[in-house]
Amino acid sequence: MSKQVIVIGGGIIGLCSAYYLQKEGHQVTIIDQSNMDAGASYVNAGYLSPSHIIPLSAPGVMLKGFKWMFNSASPLYIKPRLDPDFLKWTYAFNKSCNPNHVKKAIPVIKDLAVLSQELYADIREYEHFTSQYRKDGILMLCQTEKALEEELKTAYLATEEGLEVNEVTLADLRKLEPNVKLNVIGGTHFKCDAHTTPNEFMAEMKTYLKAKGVVFYANEKVDDLEIKNQKIVALITKSHRFHADEFVLAAGSWSASLSKKLGIHLLLQAGKGYRINTSRPTGIKLPAILTESKVAVTPMNGFTRFGGTMEIAGINDKINKNRVTAIARAATKYYPEITLTESEKDNAASGLRPVSPDGLPYIGKSTKCSNLIVAAGHAMMGWSMATGTGKLVSELVSGKKVSLDVTMFHPDRKF
Repeated sequence: MSKQVIVIGGGIIGLCSAYYLQKEGHQVTIIDQSNMDAGASYVNAGYLSPSHIIPLSAPGVMLKGFKWMFNSASPLYIKPRLDPDFLKWTYAFNKSCNPNHVKKAIPVIKDLAVLSQELYADIREYEHFTSQYRKDGILMLCQTEKALEEELKTAYLATEEGLEVNEVTLADLRKLEPNVKLNVIGGTHFKCDAHTTPNEFMAEMKTYLKAKGVVFYANEKVDDLEIKNQKIVALITKSHRFHADEFVLAAGSWSASLSKKLGIHLLLQAGKGYRINTSRPTGIKLPAILTESKVAVTPMNGFTRFGGTMEIAGINDKINKNRVTAIARAATKYYPEITLTESEKDNAASGLRPVSPDGLPYIGKSTKCSNLIVAAGHAMMGWSMATGTGKLVSELVSGKKVSLDVTMFHPDRKF
């Protein structure tokens, strides 16, 4: 049965949800408070990474966060503040940083990322998208024996999950990257991974959805949700009053504040990431993670992107120059012949990634609202999990059997 569905949020999760919803025959409207041309969906590394199986809330991460708390250039920066939501999130995050949680999370993260990668490829084929999609794998580059040892442990876990990954020596890397000098001792090569150019895919998806009748409302902030009998009966913006049968909350880092209007308390914090682009030739062929620095490198269409850091400091779009400088320094540290210019650093951009306490997204229907599907909290895996999330959303709205078990993604889960 065709339904009227409103998707709150025009980022990659919202667009992919709209894509599969319209495929099911639903009438879809997307509402976003921005112009839908910037933010995390546009500045990310473009990875489709089943390899990223370890959740952010892993053993030792909280301790690192405390150590790095007073270093604004550190890979993970958690700004302390006396905010009740932040304190609840911090407590839940700390509880999740244990081996048992990681063991349970690995297979569900992997399954959603693998499904999503397959669906990205399907969309490009079926819809004749021409945006970049390359399955060259991703390198994990290490400068120290300690980092290499940790990466080999992760590679072993990935192999146990059926993912293709090899250890690579410096000699191997010289063959894989013949046109660039590397200052590393070795690493691993996750052949299972792919990469894209985000702005290309976003543009193609929006064009496709508009052609299929999906209605877009940009620069429309949701001011209120009218509730009756645990059901949304109206969505209210400054200039419109919207009605629908079903609603999808895919508003990224803003999802927590909107969910409160429904009595749903999603624990979410905005994790800011940064990117620097250079259109100058770098010689880099393969995407890579600069392991010790936690910086991602992606050869995109027409430019190379260097990005990273996780800055949990509330919702804001301020550019922290120290963090931009740290990314640029990491680039030169691992690729000695590459130096990012002051102009390139000045043109750095940031995006806010919605981070849940346990490193797993919220996907599903809360018991507190019968016509709302939550799709948020993907942290650094939003791009990698977007198509799979969109498909799950459409199956939940349509009352179909879901492609994956969503129990661990439930928005009402306890921490």
